[in-house]
Amino acid sequence: MNMRLNLIFILIFVIMTTLLVRVYFLSIKSNTYYEELSKRNYINRINKVPVRGVIEDRNGKKLAINQMGFSILIKPHLRSSKNKEKLNNAVEFIEKHFPKYEKKKLLKNYKRKDSAYNHDFVKVVDYIPYEDFFPKYTLFASKENIKVESAVKRYYPYKNVASHIIGYVGKASRLDIVKNELSAYSGIIGKSGLEKYYNDILQGEMGYKDIKVNALNEEIEVLEEKKPSSNNNIKISLDIELQKYIQDIFNYKGGAVIVMDSSNGELLAAASFPEFDNNIFARGISVKEWNKMRNDFNHPFTNKLINGLYPPGSIIKMGVALSFLENGVEENYKVNDTGFIKIGNRNFRGWKRGGHGIVDFNKAIRESSDDFFYKGSLRIGINKISKTLDKLGIGRQTGVDQVNEFYGINPNKDWKQKKYNKPWYVGETVITSIGQGNMLTTPMQMARYTAYIANGKLPTPHFYKKNYKEPVALDFKERHLEMMRKGMYEVMYHRKGTASRHIRSKVKLAGKTGTAQVVSIPQSEKIRMKESDLDYYQRSHAWLTTYGPYKNPKYVVTVLVEHGGHGGSAAGGMVSKIFNKLLELGYIKEK
Repeated sequence: MNMRLNLIFILIFVIMTTLLVRVYFLSIKSNTYYEELSKRNYINRINKVPVRGVIEDRNGKKLAINQMGFSILIKPHLRSSKNKEKLNNAVEFIEKHFPKYEKKKLLKNYKRKDSAYNHDFVKVVDYIPYEDFFPKYTLFASKENIKVESAVKRYYPYKNVASHIIGYVGKASRLDIVKNELSAYSGIIGKSGLEKYYNDILQGEMGYKDIKVNALNEEIEVLEEKKPSSNNNIKISLDIELQKYIQDIFNYKGGAVIVMDSSNGELLAAASFPEFDNNIFARGISVKEWNKMRNDFNHPFTNKLINGLYPPGSIIKMGVALSFLENGVEENYKVNDTGFIKIGNRNFRGWKRGGHGIVDFNKAIRESSDDFFYKGSLRIGINKISKTLDKLGIGRQTGVDQVNEFYGINPNKDWKQKKYNKPWYVGETVITSIGQGNMLTTPMQMARYTAYIANGKLPTPHFYKKNYKEPVALDFKERHLEMMRKGMYEVMYHRKGTASRHIRSKVKLAGKTGTAQVVSIPQSEKIRMKESDLDYYQRSHAWLTTYGPYKNPKYVVTVLVEHGGHGGSAAGGMVSKIFNKLLELGYIKEK
């Protein structure tokens, strides 16, 4: 009996608890929910999209701006047989006044965007320039089923100058909208370069206006309003006139040029060649244009400053020499450069037939002796060289404010074992010591590394001051850096320096040439073939990395000429002109 009573009491308790929970939900929880729905019924929120910020160069010249214009929209739900004639009249009216917008495409665009759940006008034309549309504004504004709205389009006044750095905007994809809610309202988002890296700053913050309306959707009062952000501009370190000058004097198919403040990493110019007009993306690129650029062997889409991977060749030799010195190789170390070293059955040859004779650190940099580095690398091994170069930023991102920067490759024994599951061979050590083999770097890495040798601190390259980071002091001895600087000075001015015949700068410079082979030279070839005799795409890449003034380093200028052959002849004249321009523009006060 007691058991039955207990079961009855438990059942009553469960029922009562369930009822109380239900009452709580209906009276309190549901009230909140339905109150929110009610608010939506009488409060309309109008979102206000901020105007995308302008990108300016260091002198206030506009690099990315917004052009005013208009977009055309058509009333929704006109696809039914009853309203079909209204839809046809609307698109025919648009085609009549703007023949480039064909009726067939307009209808396709409308039908794709229109749905039973959409109650907003459907945008069928994104942008028509102000000067083209304004004379016909009253005609369109008088049409019942057509709506006209103001619109903006991104425009790049300097077209293909600094295109990789500035970047471009494009239509926001579904994935973009998921990651960035504001792009659903603006319809655009930064796709590359600074436009993408600083998209959050440039796009600004949304504004809104909450309006109380009646049952007829008529405005009664404004409840709350927040203006969209207006100070969305960014001013960068680039000097667009210097950038344009560099583009004018770069007479090669492909390559890169960097002008960097050696003390703080600020970038005055940075060009990847060939360049392209960013406006073709802002307005919408055609299939023909896309295929032409995509199939160009010189890779105009690649930002070679950070995504171009190249063997550094001989410009890595200062870093390798510093590794020798910090790992116990004597400062007065000398070798007899005979023009080659034999390891196993292979001869590893230097660039100069017959060699350079007795070579020390200074002469090794000045005349770019390969044998000096072959023999020195065998004393300390690849792992120690790799560790030193790692400190100098080789195989690491520089931190520059550009998207998707590559790391490059700073090879060693562990790297090869992990990547290929193979052991490291002695021959790979000697070839790596002169910047060949598996070593790959970016021009930005090489400019940063040169800045360290010039000033003794490793800066972070940047275009926008908010990305500035304090340069890092490393533990190399100052007298060892001075040895490198002296050798680099003699590269430019000693009669046997590898760039001495090509430097005509008014500013005293220090630098290093490099020739990075694209194809290997067969052992059977006794006399090295001239670069000019090779097919263009088999010629070596030419490097010249420099800083100046020599006594008071201010700027680094690093030049890579794809398939340019020798660094001195390909880039010496260009580097001289750039430093002369820096002097003319007042960036350098002393020679």
